[in-house]
Amino acid sequence: MVLSKGFEIEIYTGTPQGDIVGLSDKITSELDGFMREPDSRNVEYVTAPLFDYEQLLCGLLCPRLKLRKYLEKLGNYTLIPGSTLSLGGSEQFLRSDPNNPYHEYIEQTYGTKVVTASVHINVGISDPEILMRACRIIRLEAPLYLALSASSPFLDGKATGYHSTRWGLFPQTPSYVPLFTSHAHHINWVEQQLESGTMQNVRHLWTSVRPNGDRRPYDLNRLELRICDLVTDPIALLAISALLEARLLQVIDQPHLDPLIKSSFTPEELIAITAQNEIACATSSLDAQLIHWADGRTIKARDWISQLYESATAIAKQHGFRCFLSPLQKILREGNQAQRWLQLHSLGVSSRNVITQAINSIQERELELEDKLCSSLVA
Repeated sequence: MVLSKGFEIEIYTGTPQGDIVGLSDKITSELDGFMREPDSRNVEYVTAPLFDYEQLLCGLLCPRLKLRKYLEKLGNYTLIPGSTLSLGGSEQFLRSDPNNPYHEYIEQTYGTKVVTASVHINVGISDPEILMRACRIIRLEAPLYLALSASSPFLDGKATGYHSTRWGLFPQTPSYVPLFTSHAHHINWVEQQLESGTMQNVRHLWTSVRPNGDRRPYDLNRLELRICDLVTDPIALLAISALLEARLLQVIDQPHLDPLIKSSFTPEELIAITAQNEIACATSSLDAQLIHWADGRTIKARDWISQLYESATAIAKQHGFRCFLSPLQKILREGNQAQRWLQLHSLGVSSRNVITQAINSIQERELELEDKLCSSLVA
């Protein structure tokens, strides 16, 4: 058994010099498969849920190649890596749909803290109680996925002190989300939030992990990991996803891997520990010192991921996707995108030059992957 996987990709558009430009109104009106975000400077596309990693790779690449061709026709525009307004623009919200009341609420309530780019990873799990158990354990381990994906060390041209400025500043909503003990608990809690107004609608649950489905909170069929910064290298993103899938297969197969059973902490204490771990990983990513949910020991994020990688390797091999997991080792060895950018910055490279180099690198990477793997599908 392997699980279905799909991605929601938010990405900025702008100039080759790294300046982010709002083009989503044009893109969404003229290109199928792209959706607006509340601010016009980023645009979203969603891949179909697929089981096969080779098909997932093309699902990630093909819309971006299509978007690039459109941007070239529109003018000298490109795709901008990173998860924050790295080089400027955070002082103003640029509404993509001035007539949308939900967008107005978001602008008035949160401002540009939510004008970020990210990737949400959706993994199919149809049994609601197994899904709740999976959400419990992945929520406690979500900081590890943030550590692997961090790509937002700059805001308005300056290093912020975060590796993920996006998650460091992002307004998680509602401010306190419990560890759901059952599907019924989740339903009752969501209904209470909607009634009290702390959630405007069922989509207004902005936490690191949430159960998702076609009629939330009642009909659920997937786990959505929302904590990751934008990972522009598709191979790296698939490696992170492979770690998540292997862990979920392990959780499905071993019901005792449940924080409600296996941890020495109460659910409330686990939420507090996880909040602390999220901030640590937003600040220091792979080098963050974390508290392990099982027994409270202190462990570096990189070492915890390495431990999960060992068990994930056997599972991935058994299910035929080990080769997609193995690039994770390169991230652990060389650092995530934020760490590589900050290393250049520490050598005197300006934030603008860091971003422009990255713009060129991701385009070269896409062309390389298209040539090797997707040319027939793109044609």
